[in-house]
Amino acid sequence: MCGIIGYVGPRNVISVVIEGLRRLEYRGYDSAGLAYFKEGQVEIVRSVGKLFALEEQLSGKYSTGKVGIGHTRWATHGVPSETNAHPHKSGPLVLVHNGIIENYLPIKRNLQNKGRTFTSETDTEVFVQLINDCYEQQPNLEDALFEAMAQVRGSYAICLLSETAPDQIIAARSGCPLVIGVAKKEFFAASDIPAFLPYTREVLYLEDGEVATFREGGLEIKNRKRTVVTPKTQTILWDPVMAEKGGYRHFMLKEIHEQPRAIIDTMRGRIGQDSAEIYLEELDLPLAEVGPLTVAGPIVRAWPQRISRVILIACGTSWHAALTGKFYLEEMTRLPVEVDIASEFRYRSLHLTASDLVIALSQSGETADTLAGLREAKKQGATILAISNTVGSSISREGAVVYTHAGPEISVASTKAFTTQITTLLLLAMYLGKKRGTFAEQEQRALMNDFTQLPNQIETVLQDEGKIAAMAKRVFRSNNFLYLGRGVHFPVALEGALKLKEISYIHAEGYPSGEMKHGPIALIDEHMPVVFLAPKDRLYEKALSNMMEVKARGGKVLLFTNEPDNPVEVAETFVFPKVSPYLSPIVATVPLQLLAYHIAVLRGSDVDQPRNLAKSVTVE
Repeated sequence: MCGIIGYVGPRNVISVVIEGLRRLEYRGYDSAGLAYFKEGQVEIVRSVGKLFALEEQLSGKYSTGKVGIGHTRWATHGVPSETNAHPHKSGPLVLVHNGIIENYLPIKRNLQNKGRTFTSETDTEVFVQLINDCYEQQPNLEDALFEAMAQVRGSYAICLLSETAPDQIIAARSGCPLVIGVAKKEFFAASDIPAFLPYTREVLYLEDGEVATFREGGLEIKNRKRTVVTPKTQTILWDPVMAEKGGYRHFMLKEIHEQPRAIIDTMRGRIGQDSAEIYLEELDLPLAEVGPLTVAGPIVRAWPQRISRVILIACGTSWHAALTGKFYLEEMTRLPVEVDIASEFRYRSLHLTASDLVIALSQSGETADTLAGLREAKKQGATILAISNTVGSSISREGAVVYTHAGPEISVASTKAFTTQITTLLLLAMYLGKKRGTFAEQEQRALMNDFTQLPNQIETVLQDEGKIAAMAKRVFRSNNFLYLGRGVHFPVALEGALKLKEISYIHAEGYPSGEMKHGPIALIDEHMPVVFLAPKDRLYEKALSNMMEVKARGGKVLLFTNEPDNPVEVAETFVFPKVSPYLSPIVATVPLQLLAYHIAVLRGSDVDQPRNLAKSVTVE
């Protein structure tokens, strides 16, 4: 949730850390802080609010030291305040922390009984006080950290510096992301790659329980057994420009417009030239090259034939993508498919076997509930698979993974993550259908021909953005919206409502159109815009009947359809291109994203950093 960064190197530490925090602010933005060395002593500067408040305090300052750490906060323990802001200090030690220490209260009581006092409400101060307590009992800071880590329960990624060792930073993780950037004579540790992307593309990922000590002269990593390990670096292919706004007013708008390119990147290399094959080589490679797809034994290439049930788990926007994927998988594999919210799945009484395929979706690959659910499925012997956008993320290291290749998504509200996840699920459904012999080759060829035109169809929608902006001007003062869709468009309605409530703070609900008369119809009046997703398909006439029911109660219908000759007179209409029914949910999503965006802008909301939200939910 929070963003942390540590830097060791010859550059101006303050500038590097502030720039890194700016690139991490999507992870939290209710307070921020920085620690650096000034004349041999640690200087800590903290502020409430967004990062610019911290920048104002640091204006004109320069660090002569070579070490610095910073933090941008999404509050968990304690209200946003300067006192609760990171970094936190105990003795010579200074700590920034992302995550939650679940047993911080008994640890705090024990430390108070030893005479230690606390100035904040945070679990992070408890953690640094515990590390210092261990450090006072034995002089090796690295060993003290390992001892403290053994006593805490929960999730964390930390950067720790000490006034007794002003040339180094110690970083560690357990359950929260932490990536290290490696450059010539300088090192970075951060919650996400964009924090240091302008300086290096060479990265390595800490595993749970590992501790990394880095100084200008080198880097050393030890595992839980305190044995030195030598991880391999990876080269990130993102261009740093991809993480910038590129002339757009907001990251969200930029990422909406990036969707044609992102979908091309998702499809790239996965569709045969004759449209007869789907290549998901992540699933075709030998076991040694992809990691365990299951804990039940060796994998053979015929594993799709032994699957008898598919379970999709995810949270938020990824859950909506999973609901869409359910339709594809049921249709093309002829298997029963369940979709579960990961935070519920992980606590159910599960009865899984190797014939169950559990697919976890997470843009960041660090979503705590989704990761825990996948690990539980793996523990029970299910066949597991992840769909993620982030190479090297925690979820990708659990087993086989299919990457969406959407590129960095900075805005808190997901857009291209959603459409590329749906694209990936459609590719996966065709892949499994072909392997199982349940999806006809002729039908696949026809769909693939349509698939290759999908980016152009989305470009067509984006070119009509002005129509959506004009629609937004006529409805942005409304305080309640209802989104309705049938079949595969019901999850799109859910996602459209989520986007609106996330960034404009308007109350919005998504429902299956057929459920409207079972409750939501009581809310409809002349002040309630009702967004209908009604492409001309086998359920089109039923959607028209639902529209008439809304109109009869004075409701304002906003129709999104691919049929220009709609027989029902409505308040607003947006026509998107006619495409295959399988592709329609992807195309129909884009105008709803634009509608939410333009309404939020008109209402003066902070589009990229909506209140109370964070991009990567790494705590329960």
